[in-house]
Amino acid sequence: MARPTPASRQRAEKRGRRAERVAALYLRAKGYAILAARVKTPVGEIDLIAKRGRVIAFIEVKQRATIDLALTAVPDRSWHRIAHAADNWMARQPRLTGHDWRYDLIAMAPLKWPAHQQDYWRP
Repeated sequence: MARPTPASRQRAEKRGRRAERVAALYLRAKGYAILAARVKTPVGEIDLIAKRGRVIAFIEVKQRATIDLALTAVPDRSWHRIAHAADNWMARQPRLTGHDWRYDLIAMAPLKWPAHQQDYWRP
């Protein structure tokens, strides 16, 4: 398999950022408050952190050619990294103590509505 070029990595990064912005707008329309985006912790990254009611959702956003491909694009090891990042982030958010949390996936494909899979993964 050919190694990605810097230009192709930049295009992929740009597509990913656009998908995250669209996902955040979609979540707001569904009644979620976006608490944070593109969160970097010492143990991993989280695309979006959203809250609705007493539930905090740690959301991975994936865009692929089809929704089905996006739904299978996050390997288990990545979910573990996201979970560690969520633990780290929540430890610094005392105001959110007592909230439930879950791990969601928003799958996106060109010209398709986002597919929001709530509670997609459990540690």
